[in-house]
Amino acid sequence: MLIDRVREMASLEQQFAGRTSAFTVIYGRRRLGKTRLITEFCKGKRAIYFLATEENEKLNRHAFQNCIADFSGNALLKNATFDNWAHLFDVVAELASQDERLVLAIDEFQYLGLANKAFPSILMREWDMKLKDKNIMLIICGSLIRMMKSQTLNYDSPLYGRRTSQLHLRQIPFEYYHEFAPSLSRDDLIQRYAVTGGVPRYAESLDEDGTLFEQIRSKILDPGSFLYNEPEFLLTKEVSEIGSYFSILKSIAVGNRKLSSISSSLGIVQTSLTPYLKTLEELDLVQREVPITEENPTKSKRGLYQIKDNFIKFWFLFVYPYRDMLETGRSDFVFKRLQERFIVNHCAFVYEDVCRETLWDLCSKYDLDRIGRWWGAHDVEIDICGYDSMGRNMLFGECKYSSQPKGVEVLYSLRQKAQAVPWKRDTRDELYILFSRSGFTDELRKAAENAPNVILAE
Repeated sequence: MLIDRVREMASLEQQFAGRTSAFTVIYGRRRLGKTRLITEFCKGKRAIYFLATEENEKLNRHAFQNCIADFSGNALLKNATFDNWAHLFDVVAELASQDERLVLAIDEFQYLGLANKAFPSILMREWDMKLKDKNIMLIICGSLIRMMKSQTLNYDSPLYGRRTSQLHLRQIPFEYYHEFAPSLSRDDLIQRYAVTGGVPRYAESLDEDGTLFEQIRSKILDPGSFLYNEPEFLLTKEVSEIGSYFSILKSIAVGNRKLSSISSSLGIVQTSLTPYLKTLEELDLVQREVPITEENPTKSKRGLYQIKDNFIKFWFLFVYPYRDMLETGRSDFVFKRLQERFIVNHCAFVYEDVCRETLWDLCSKYDLDRIGRWWGAHDVEIDICGYDSMGRNMLFGECKYSSQPKGVEVLYSLRQKAQAVPWKRDTRDELYILFSRSGFTDELRKAAENAPNVILAE
């Protein structure tokens, strides 16, 4: 089942509908559904789909030959001997019809470059000399982000400048998450999302029936489950010093978000940390965030790092620190700790992200073009802060993921914290929005009815 991916599918269809050849690069971390996107797109089209493997070049070339033979129905081609790629691409060029477009999809492309470092140059030559003038759409796709960039997108890649489009697949937004489990309540979905994030393969691993905690116990905390070692598998494929990256991720997960705090907790000088953090950002695992009103974010000294992948953060909070216990059969303690801390230490923060995702309609209504968070001196933090950079509208919001309805004190506190934000303080028009998992007291509802600039969202 393909969930969301409307924009990505539309982009592929647009490339397919073109009158000239197309060269699309698709990349993104594992488990995001890149292969599913390609196979769904290829349905009903003349398409050759080839999945490269970590085997040697000769075996990959033979597998590619079989794919071409199966597509063409040519039994003789299957038994022929090809000792180079050029002859195989000759066959592909011959199969490209002027009347009906041919799709050639090469999945896990990076493995071909690993087997033969010259393969990007080989493909460049075959594209330039044989394919670019044919009625063909070439798709190359890969899961190792850094390698895909170096082999296809970077300036020094032989394939640089050949692509006509690129798609960087990211996680599914929460607004589509209910499609994984249509029968569940929004609250149940938020808690699942806090565990799996928007990674389709992770979301699909949880059954719609059964409690979340019991599924976590059997499908994540169990050393035999595929999610138990998933972060290790992801990083091993991308980086060499996995221990250093694990230490940094664990430090951020437990609350060390400033560069100085991460450095102090690990006993590493800040300048040595920067390359590791940049790599984690490139891998879509970590992001550096600054207060939304910062005029020059890249030079801001108020940046904070956070793990942007819900599952990775969950794993470093509740699995990684307790692996010795889990692997020696002492899971009861870990399970109890998880039940005690899951909401406060993890889910409540994910709820803030979910609330921010829902604000686009409001942004349009009030011309807000910047949405994020804000923090300043004296530990003042505002969960949601947005503004109209060309006007004077400013939004302030709080997100409360608790079991009790929230009262007027939350609104009073938010108004007070808003005064710490200097952006057009004396002339701006302020709007307040409160999100609450458990609703609001009658007193707060009445106060909101009498204040047109206050919005209550449940």
